Amino acid sequence: MKRAVISGGAGGLGRALSDALQARGWHVTLLDRDISTIEPGETQRVIQCDLTDPGQLAAACALAVGPQGVDLAVYNAGITQIGLFADGDEASHRRVFEINYFAAVNMTRALLDPVRQARGTHLAISSVAGFAPLYSRTSYAASKHALEGFFKSLRSEERAHGVRVQIAAPSFVATNLGNAEAQPDGIARPGSATDGMDYMTPEAAAATILHGLDRGRDMIPVGRVAQLAWWINRLSPGLYQRLMERNIGRG
Repeated sequence: MKRAVISGGAGGLGRALSDALQARGWHVTLLDRDISTIEPGETQRVIQCDLTDPGQLAAACALAVGPQGVDLAVYNAGITQIGLFADGDEASHRRVFEINYFAAVNMTRALLDPVRQARGTHLAISSVAGFAPLYSRTSYAASKHALEGFFKSLRSEERAHGVRVQIAAPSFVATNLGNAEAQPDGIARPGSATDGMDYMTPEAAAATILHGLDRGRDMIPVGRVAQLAWWINRLSPGLYQRLMERNIGRG
């Protein structure tokens, strides 16, 4: 039985990925700070873990590792921050990085050998904001750009060990619409933004991601908006910036 570990497992996309993998016969371990909304089962293990605490994260990953290693590590945990840079502060900027970037890096370190053992895959859940600018998301975009830079570089290092490193970049996934739990500093639950367009369901996003994994694609744009953004930004960054400002910034 193949084994996956998913951070941010209590979120909509984490649960959808877990359900889809279990339907394929996988055993899945979900890591999250609040696990009150998810139930363990025969093929689903749930571990409470503050991902920003390196000790807790290392211990949780050790519990998740099977005798044959880990076939798929999914770095899905994240938060967003919506607001102008001029209105933010250093502490909130660092908080976004702690969860979106450093937690993923520390989880990778803990699972590096188990994934090598299984000749498995690291899958980073990034965003359109990981490869292109996004209005009113400076901290979020910076953290996702850093995430992509890390995993793209890791890809070259791990290839010699028979390990794949893939990145999925969803656009707008409706995981927490109406449940933002927004803080005064703009930090909110992912998938809660109301200024997006062409939202996908978590189940549709998970299906697209797994299809990209099956095909071995290094970069998996998830959704129509993400696919268009990927190509437009590559061909004409200036055009992308103008379109993004008009549609997201309402400029």
